[in-house]
Amino acid sequence: MPQIIDGKKISQQIKDELKTEVAELAKKGRHACLAVIQVGDDPASSVYVNNKKKACAYIGIESRAYELSENTAEDELVGLVEQLNEDDGVNGILVQLPLPAHIDEDKIIKAISPDKDVDGFHPVSVGRLWIGEKGFLSCTPAGIIQLLKRSDIQIEGKECVIVGRSNIVGKPMAALLLRENGTVTVAHSRTKNLREITRRADILVAAVGKERFITKEYIKDGAVVIDVGIHRDAQNHLCGDVDFEDVESAASAITPVPGGVGPMTIAMLMNNCVQTIRTQEERS
Repeated sequence: MPQIIDGKKISQQIKDELKTEVAELAKKGRHACLAVIQVGDDPASSVYVNNKKKACAYIGIESRAYELSENTAEDELVGLVEQLNEDDGVNGILVQLPLPAHIDEDKIIKAISPDKDVDGFHPVSVGRLWIGEKGFLSCTPAGIIQLLKRSDIQIEGKECVIVGRSNIVGKPMAALLLRENGTVTVAHSRTKNLREITRRADILVAAVGKERFITKEYIKDGAVVIDVGIHRDAQNHLCGDVDFEDVESAASAITPVPGGVGPMTIAMLMNNCVQTIRTQEERS
């Protein structure tokens, strides 16, 4: 039986550590505040926003919610972001994606100050990540690194294959695995001989966005398999990019869906929020 990597348990460990740290920083007058902006009432976005609010409350981070109409103009949203950039009482700004079609997501991401970009999506944050400077890390890839480290899975020297090249997961995942001295291959929809490449992987990160796409034929015996995907199948059951039942017997360790990577994303968002007051503390 493989090791089932428990993202709920590990994310709770991180939140408990952050709660203790926030309490200590509060004694020194250092407080974190996260501003969360949601445009429209997409049900999935509402769930994510509520989970972020709950995590803030648990850890001791103030959260401010800005719930805007679906019809909010792009300029109005940019104006709110700029106002929050200037607000010294706000340490982190998060704009919940996706945004309505009439709003340019890229423009909004770039409007957020890199010093408050707790999602790690701003081009400056991405640049800092790739050249190894201190800055906010993309939350899902950073969470995956923590899953591996806290499960005693060595990254250094291992062959790591990522299936997917998105700006949110695939590309920053490559940078973080390189930072940990992994040997990294990024595969994608145009990759030839995909199975041959994935079967080389000691660590396989599936972020392809296709339900149960990765089957046993894609896995080397003893590989560590990290499933970033989340879907609802024909029976309305949650599942990932990996066919868990098929792959489980071949893997040495695997993340389930749900309960694997998902909880780590919010834990690492909270870590980024706390990073803003750690930085204040270091500068003082």
